[in-house]
Amino acid sequence: MNIYIGNLSSTTTEENLKSLFTEFGEVESIKIIKDRLTGRPRGFGFVEMPSNSEADQAIKALNGNRIDGNNIKVRPADPGGKRSKKKPFRGRNY
Repeated sequence: MNIYIGNLSSTTTEENLKSLFTEFGEVESIKIIKDRLTGRPRGFGFVEMPSNSEADQAIKALNGNRIDGNNIKVRPADPGGKRSKKKPFRGRNY
């Protein structure tokens, strides 16, 4: 299961997240998203856990916890592709 982690501090590292999530089971991968131009963390990331039951336990236990000074948000990641299509711009009718 892919897990979204939001409201991360700029000092939070992938190693910090790995130590948190390995308490609940095997961690397949961790990715903190960074700004392309500056290379600084954007405040969110993703953790991949192969077991859904372990991932659910981690989500319930860690959501709202204070990590590096911030209360993090932990929830299942949106698999993508669910965005509604925008209506095309039609301009004004004169």
